[in-house]
Amino acid sequence: MASRTTWPWLYLLALILLQWWLAHAIVFFTHEYAHSTVAWLLGWKASPFDLHFPPLSARVLLIQLGIDQNVNEAPIFAAGRGVDVGLIAIAGMVLGNGLITLPISRWAWRRAARLGARGWAMLAYWCTVASIGNLIDYVPIRTFTLESDMGSVQKGFGWSSWTLLIVLGVPILIVLVHFLLRTVPASLTWLFPASLARRIAVAWLTMLALFGFYGAAGFVEGGEISRLFSTISVFGAVPLMAALEIAILWRKRHPGNEYP
Repeated sequence: MASRTTWPWLYLLALILLQWWLAHAIVFFTHEYAHSTVAWLLGWKASPFDLHFPPLSARVLLIQLGIDQNVNEAPIFAAGRGVDVGLIAIAGMVLGNGLITLPISRWAWRRAARLGARGWAMLAYWCTVASIGNLIDYVPIRTFTLESDMGSVQKGFGWSSWTLLIVLGVPILIVLVHFLLRTVPASLTWLFPASLARRIAVAWLTMLALFGFYGAAGFVEGGEISRLFSTISVFGAVPLMAALEIAILWRKRHPGNEYP
């Protein structure tokens, strides 16, 4: 991907859609393989590469919906190893996204930025968005449920939803605030130094991805509270956070030689 300070609008939109799809897939499979690898290390799977793949469909190709870690928790609980269930369940977001894809995507951004490779830097940016999105779509969106990964963490560790919210929610909130206040404006200012309009447009797309796509996870699973959180995320956080980013970008509408 070439180093460009301006891309034509249609080219930019097509590039963002392609990069976002690729970033989502990278982060998604790292998440699932983190589950699977921990299950294998604990002796509950024969191979860390054995995921469950549903029949091929558009939603599987586009957002990998239906692919999972393929771990049967029943015999683990029956063996009295509930903690193992908790470790396997928490590994996806904490290990896969919090400790692997998020720091690597930030390293990749810095590397690409030093080389002036704006196309590669933007891919790293979307990997960061997908990594943080995968964190918030579990905490807080699907925290108050006994379904899926968050339910398995609670049952495995014997935690309440509130304990889970505090233990994981506080560091996720810190990461999210830093991303919104520092990473987004600095990254977009560097990516599009000559175009405030492009910075604002990509800020909107970022909030749609973060709070619209990932924030909508509670509409799919998690119950009534998760649906409420998703409603707040999609219809409240998207416009509010977009307005915040626009305000920050407007203040920096005449960027100097900034380096994110």
